[in-house]
Amino acid sequence: MCSNLLFARLAVAVLVLSGAVFSGRSCADTWHLADNGEWKKVADDEAGKYMLDVAEVKRLISVGRVDSAQQALERLKADFPDIAGPDLDAFMEAEMLYGAGKWAKAVKKYDEFIEAWPQSPLYESALEREYAIATAFLGGEKRKVLKVLKLSAYEEGVKIMRRIADRAGDAPIAERALISVARSCEKRGSFYVADPDKTGAYEVWAEISARWPTGGLGRDAMLGMAHSLHSAYRSCKYDSSGLESARRYYEDFKERYSQLADEHNIDAKIKMVDEQLAYKQFAIGEYYERSGNRQAANLYYQMVSDDWPGTDAAAMAKAKLEATETREPSPKKERSIRRRLFDAGNTFLDSWFGLGRL
Repeated sequence: MCSNLLFARLAVAVLVLSGAVFSGRSCADTWHLADNGEWKKVADDEAGKYMLDVAEVKRLISVGRVDSAQQALERLKADFPDIAGPDLDAFMEAEMLYGAGKWAKAVKKYDEFIEAWPQSPLYESALEREYAIATAFLGGEKRKVLKVLKLSAYEEGVKIMRRIADRAGDAPIAERALISVARSCEKRGSFYVADPDKTGAYEVWAEISARWPTGGLGRDAMLGMAHSLHSAYRSCKYDSSGLESARRYYEDFKERYSQLADEHNIDAKIKMVDEQLAYKQFAIGEYYERSGNRQAANLYYQMVSDDWPGTDAAAMAKAKLEATETREPSPKKERSIRRRLFDAGNTFLDSWFGLGRL
């Protein structure tokens, strides 16, 4: 029995990779590599015939022909008594719910099946069905509550995709699941979130990078992390540490994949980050200028001019410094106690508004 199941799972993999359309009378042959090293038609062995019949039942369910699917299922169980067991019954129970559009309930049944029969030849099919449901949830499909209310199923879709990725290891469906979550976060504008109970694109791309650090997926993950952190930056009023990290990712991408730098406009993105970082420091200088602390303001203007030459912010900072040099110095007045208290509170204000040098 065990060997039959393992062989059937191999047949499933071959069928999926072949892209064949399953039907009772397929016009194209599907082949697999037999144990003896020879290529054989899938339909020429018992395991292959079983999986083709299972695929036909699934097709009937998908097109809404439930009665025909039930009849085909009964014939399948009669034709393959040595293979068709309780795992098939459990899988088909989930399939019927899927065909009826009761996706939330179907996912629960698929989960029960996956946990109970991890060696079943239908294991991959269950994961694919869950992936299809999760994709719909991420795309905005609602879930019914109390048969009346329709609520967002987005977070449920994220959870399903993560379970698939955990179960599938390094299989292609694990990659697809995490990429789907990352892309959906980007579409929702959720690039970076500090709340551990919520999901942001950066978090998912970072997970992908950790699991597949090399190859095309590792490359895309690096670019995804850079894009997510860059897009998450709101304005000069907020922390810029994420912006600095985005710049490092862009620089790393340019160094590792120089042949793709032009295609992805990496130089332009780095220049934009530099402009944003420079303006952040320029805005701090303006804050000190408005507060009456000309010395601190000039220090920031000078830093912008020195550290980010060629940026618009550097040009503005230079103009500020030149204006200060040409301005007639006003007579010094004795500082009042109130003025001294204000100066002493600069450090506190810096911390309060997050304006320390980042």
